[in-house]
Amino acid sequence: MPAAAVPVINGGKEYPGKLTMFVSVTCIVAAMGGLIFGYDIGISGGVTSMNPFLQKFFPSVYRKKNADSSTNQYCQYDSQVLTSFTSSLYLAALLSSLVASSVTRRFGRKWSMLFGGLLFMAGAILNAAAQEIWYLILGRILLGFGIGFANQSVPLYLSEMAPYKYRGALNIGFQLSITVGILVANVLNYFFAKISGGWGWRLSLGGAVVPALIITIGSLCLPDTPNSLIERGQIDEARAKLRRIRGVDDVDEEFVDLVNASEQSKLVENQWGNLLQRKYRPHLSMAILIPFFQQLTGINVIMFYAPVLFNTIGFGNDASLMSAVITGGVNVLATLVSVYGVDKWGRRFLFLEGGVQMFICQVIVATCIGVKFGVNGHPGDLPKWYAIVVVLFICVYVAAFAWSWGPLGWLVPSEIFPLEIRSAAQSITVSVNMFFTFVIAQVFLTLLCHMKFGLFLFFAFFVVIMTIFIYFFLPETKGIPIEEMGKIWKQHWFWSRYVSDEDFTDGKGFEMNKGGVKNI
Repeated sequence: MPAAAVPVINGGKEYPGKLTMFVSVTCIVAAMGGLIFGYDIGISGGVTSMNPFLQKFFPSVYRKKNADSSTNQYCQYDSQVLTSFTSSLYLAALLSSLVASSVTRRFGRKWSMLFGGLLFMAGAILNAAAQEIWYLILGRILLGFGIGFANQSVPLYLSEMAPYKYRGALNIGFQLSITVGILVANVLNYFFAKISGGWGWRLSLGGAVVPALIITIGSLCLPDTPNSLIERGQIDEARAKLRRIRGVDDVDEEFVDLVNASEQSKLVENQWGNLLQRKYRPHLSMAILIPFFQQLTGINVIMFYAPVLFNTIGFGNDASLMSAVITGGVNVLATLVSVYGVDKWGRRFLFLEGGVQMFICQVIVATCIGVKFGVNGHPGDLPKWYAIVVVLFICVYVAAFAWSWGPLGWLVPSEIFPLEIRSAAQSITVSVNMFFTFVIAQVFLTLLCHMKFGLFLFFAFFVVIMTIFIYFFLPETKGIPIEEMGKIWKQHWFWSRYVSDEDFTDGKGFEMNKGGVKNI
């Protein structure tokens, strides 16, 4: 007997289908797009702590770092040139994500991934061969272009390919790949820094070619999503692909909904202008505020102090790299918790629990750092037990971020947008994320130098704000088919005032035209 769409208590549908091996493999390959982002995060932090790299490109930072140990620890890395090396990537990613929106919609998600891999590979080669600072900056810009394309397309691909019951876990594979990329980069940094001759940093930067090759080759092997095929008029192929990825023959209910969504999207002449319509106010708010808050969790502040504290525990001159390896390991393991629980406990639970846990840890670490470092940045002699306690809370904080705002900051925006605005809205999410990452990367070391341990409390304040925002304004998206997501705004106490009955019809979507909307 063929399967059929089954009504559920909340008025939605349960599309037939199962988690097939085909879907699992394709989602794992696609999620590898997160490796390039994660590898860059880990590598850039590691090479900037390598003396030969600093001596060649940032001699003023090198001299400050190796000055008398009594110097102010808050200000030793305060350099606008150094921060430009780090933050130039995020500005490039911001710009490329806007272009990636058109590529993703017109040519498909997989081709956007391919462009991202090729651009990232070019940047890695240029950085590895750099002889002057402008080589590094240009290489970083190319890396940023690659990351912008990948971050725009991969979360969309995963959300569209995955069965709705497993969408959260499969989509978080992207964040898991980011954390694995960070961990691998940190481990490589640790060993490459030991190479005699001072050229290990070239291997670290050039090693980015490997994750770039993975996503480049992987994208050539990936199938297009049914959503993308329908969007480009390949109806028969889309139906066959949907049957294959769902593992059942009767996919008519879901297929009709996908076709309806595509027909709606074709009526939209300008996705960017359409985003400003009243009915998309909830989507636009989430596209902006979730990535904005993700970058104000204070994760960069916590990571900065890890080297000093691990050095006290006894890791010696390798402290900064070893601490990154340990926190990177915690990051990976905690992300696995999110993979397990996101479709069981829900998005809201992880957001709220993670927010409370991060706030508590930030306050404790701020207090401990303030007591020992004071306002002058001179830690003096730190007892080993004291450092161990603070490092423990750092790891607990990293774990909270890794199973809440880390993965969910990418998952939730990618699953809430209707097809007619999906590419543009995802580009806004990536752009906002990259813009505020750029801003924080550019001003963080200067703020740390001037605000000192108070910077912990500054970010803790925003953690409170974002947790309150999630509690009141983000509805639960667990277990809702991606093309049925419109109902959550209609049923929400606040957002329902922006979504009228004409904008939403149960199970059939809505049709847009210049004069407004009408039911299909």
